[in-house]
Amino acid sequence: MTKSIFNTLNFKTPPLSYLTVTSKTMQSKHDLMPKKRDFLRLAAKSGMVFAPLSSLWAQTTPIRVAAASDLKFALAELAARFEKDTGAKLSITYGSSGNLARQLEQGLPMDLFLSADEALIFRLAKNGWARDEGVIYGRGQLVWMVPKASEAKLDEDLKGLLASLGSNGKLSIANPEHAPYGRAAQSALQTLGMWQTVQSRLVLGESVTQAAQFVSTGAAPSGLVALSLALAPELAAMTRYVTVQSKHYPPIIQRMALARSAPVSAQQFYVYLQTPASKATLRAHGLGV
Repeated sequence: MTKSIFNTLNFKTPPLSYLTVTSKTMQSKHDLMPKKRDFLRLAAKSGMVFAPLSSLWAQTTPIRVAAASDLKFALAELAARFEKDTGAKLSITYGSSGNLARQLEQGLPMDLFLSADEALIFRLAKNGWARDEGVIYGRGQLVWMVPKASEAKLDEDLKGLLASLGSNGKLSIANPEHAPYGRAAQSALQTLGMWQTVQSRLVLGESVTQAAQFVSTGAAPSGLVALSLALAPELAAMTRYVTVQSKHYPPIIQRMALARSAPVSAQQFYVYLQTPASKATLRAHGLGV
């Protein structure tokens, strides 16, 4: 059962450490539906080019979006709603923010980048990929996750973390070299004086979604991953979690920016993500600002 769920969600790590999906039609929550007036107001406020909607949504080239993997569930919901409302098409590539930023700098063609690390957006703005420093769309939270059947006593200060690993269990985190949640996990472990002890027992995911997968499938008895993943029904059915005290790691500030070459349709999706209803969806997925 677990295998089929993750095959459906494409949680496998491809060679270039990112995966591409085209969002499908999903049932949206009526109370979170962005109002057209909110959309138009934000578009006007942003000063972006605004084409007639009939011609804008008639475009057939998908809007290309690179997104941090902790957005897997939240962005799928927002993208499906946007496609349904506008007729536009989105092609979303998920991966660790560091890997995606490097690939963008190497020429990966994308129109919009949603990073889990705002420093990467600043870097892309400085080197000319991004048209500006963009906007903050969310703040991430770190959680300690274990399989549903685990007897671990969860606590926000990770006092029971080492005991949860047993004699030879592994601790799953995203790779700190290129994943913001991996760096947050490392920072928390260092702050709490556990890093040296657990370093040899780490299993590193190429992204935070893969780190969460290791826990949900039982490959690792504990993991430090993103709240936005822990809240997803697909993972909640197989795991349980507790949020880690935010004082133990630096803020995870998530920022997005448009490419200099972004078409009008991408600009409008960028605006769409800033509507009150879209922000409510992000909050519901643990990414409130």
